[in-house]
Amino acid sequence: MKPHAGLLKIPSCALALSFGAGLSPWIPGSVGALVAFPLFAMLQIAPPYMIAVAFLAFLILGCMACGRTTELLGQQDHGAIVWDETYGMLLVLFCVPSGPWWLAFAFVTFRFFDIVKPWPIRYADVYASGGIAIMLDDILAAIYTIAFLWLVWAAVSIFLTG
Repeated sequence: MKPHAGLLKIPSCALALSFGAGLSPWIPGSVGALVAFPLFAMLQIAPPYMIAVAFLAFLILGCMACGRTTELLGQQDHGAIVWDETYGMLLVLFCVPSGPWWLAFAFVTFRFFDIVKPWPIRYADVYASGGIAIMLDDILAAIYTIAFLWLVWAAVSIFLTG
């Protein structure tokens, strides 16, 4: 099945397609990652326990929604399924320094790791299946991104104070 706007009437598909971002004719994964920014703006004012509950709910519901949408589309990790990019980018946004340059750098770095898929991201992407696998490769890309940005932040801090 080809993705279409009618899928947004199905709640699991609406989530898996990041509320329509996955239907973008150009770079749907990047558009899906951009959906994380308004979610970040809404969540960052919440108390920490609410943020933790939201992340857990987004993960569990995301695995189920991505798995169900995979079944409907008949293809594992179809390009229109972008909730994993939204979730991964949201993880990154909560773990990097604040400021517009850091957020832009975080977006570019996350997309790099998500597209290039260094080991073990590619392994998770190729050898696993279902909703958990769809989410897993972007969670790993988020971890790579966070680690890389922390190293850059530490290097910049040392350079500026030294």
